[in-house]
Amino acid sequence: MSANLCDLSIVVPALDAAGVLPSALEALPAGMEIVVVDGGSTDATAAIAERAGATVIRAPRGRGGQIAAGVARATGRWLLLLHADTRLGPGWREAAVRHMAGPADRAGYFRLAFDSGAPEARRMERVVAWRARVLGLPYGDQGLLISRTLLARVGGMRGMPLMEDVDLARRIGRRRLVALDAVALTSAARYERDGWRLRSARNLCCLALYFTGTRPRWIAKLYG
Repeated sequence: MSANLCDLSIVVPALDAAGVLPSALEALPAGMEIVVVDGGSTDATAAIAERAGATVIRAPRGRGGQIAAGVARATGRWLLLLHADTRLGPGWREAAVRHMAGPADRAGYFRLAFDSGAPEARRMERVVAWRARVLGLPYGDQGLLISRTLLARVGGMRGMPLMEDVDLARRIGRRRLVALDAVALTSAARYERDGWRLRSARNLCCLALYFTGTRPRWIAKLYG
């Protein structure tokens, strides 16, 4: 493992993620510091993470608070915030090393791809790429590579149950967000369960409510 990757800690918030976590962890090289923050799972999430060599800690349910707890436990100068249902694709390590070799005042995110062959998935991927590039709003399922210095400078991770990724991206700012040349393959389960149009509309509604000042815990009820 390169010296640069030795500076990297991966923080994974998880809740009842036994069905998806193995795939996410398999894409991460042995020897890296991986902190899985369990939000009260009732399945084998914690056991799976421990078998994979990850450090498992527990925190109250809510991605923002879980990530904050993981960041506090991690030791790396760089942090990769990664969802439990997201698998990093080929070339991600090289992309991460290149980013970490640059200025520490920029955060990187990966190119989103869904694990679905549906045409709607390709359209949604294009929308997500536009949103991240033009609006500076990459979501958590794209992963976020950020230096501990920058994270502290923008106020750290806030203990929000939802929209913690949008909140952090806004504080980082579009000019300090960089697209990394690798894919983050994420689960399309919610879209396939609810329907691509309905799920997209629900997500957009959640985002609109956030921007109008609605409390994240109320938005979480709509998100489902």
